[in-house]
Amino acid sequence: MNKVVATADEAVAVIPDGASIMMGGFGTCGIPEHLIAALHRRGTKHLTVISNNAGIDDYGVGILLRSHQIRKMIATYVGENKEFERQYLQKEIEVELVPQGTFSERMRAAGAGIGGFFTPTGAGTLVAEGKESRVIDGRTYILEAPLHADFAFVKAWQGDHAGNLVYRKTSRNFNPVMATAAAHTIAEVEHLVEAGGLEPDGIHTPGIYVKRILQGPPYVKRIEKRTTRNG
Repeated sequence: MNKVVATADEAVAVIPDGASIMMGGFGTCGIPEHLIAALHRRGTKHLTVISNNAGIDDYGVGILLRSHQIRKMIATYVGENKEFERQYLQKEIEVELVPQGTFSERMRAAGAGIGGFFTPTGAGTLVAEGKESRVIDGRTYILEAPLHADFAFVKAWQGDHAGNLVYRKTSRNFNPVMATAAAHTIAEVEHLVEAGGLEPDGIHTPGIYVKRILQGPPYVKRIEKRTTRNG
């Protein structure tokens, strides 16, 4: 089955207002930048975005924040973005903060069909409010629900026409679990090959999880925070 679409604009045309979308990446590493830019051009609004962080002011999720297309953010870290801070303080956006390990495991649970799991992370804090708790071997655990989404945007290094994906190093981050946790996963890749062109044992995301795939134009290798030293 050939799942290739020609452009990111074509890929995001199926996304309605009010959709929930997982967006891979850690900082500016491994983010689906062309799909995000296409969604920005399309003007799709009232979105719930599930992403490790809120991007930076002029890149990644940040451009959707700036254009007020996001209604709610579910994330683990929201620093580095002044516009997000402004919207949050002005109560223009709803925010759900999730511990990073719990964030990843909730998506993994969704992809694996697991109805929930107990974790000690967040027990006794605001994170535990409204959640079932249980003492196991003398330690308090809280019940966390799986995290699903309507769509997932993921970015891979290589992909084939059947949707099989290979990630490269740190850019792997949250992309694999997001690909399994959404009803409709769209992948953008740096290198697109014919079906059978990838080593089967090296595939990270099987094509069964991917509905659409595209080869992105040249990618910008952004550095989120550049630091230097003298000498």
